Amino acid sequence: MFTLSSIGRITTRYMQARARHRSERALLSLPIELRKDIGWPEILTDAENGPRIRRAP
Repeated sequence: MFTLSSIGRITTRYMQARARHRSERALLSLPIELRKDIGWPEILTDAENGPRIRRAP
C-alpha cells in the first residue's frame, strides 16, 4: 500500500513539473514585446542551465 501511494505522489509531481516546463517553453517562444504585455517575468540566461524565469521576491 505504501509503495502505491509513493508512486502516485512521484507521478503527480512529475506530471506537474512536465506541465510547468511545457508552459515555460511556450511562453519563452513568444516575442519579448508580448511577454511584457502579459506581465511575464524577466528571463535570465544562465550559460550553465539555459534560460530561466526570474521569480519575484
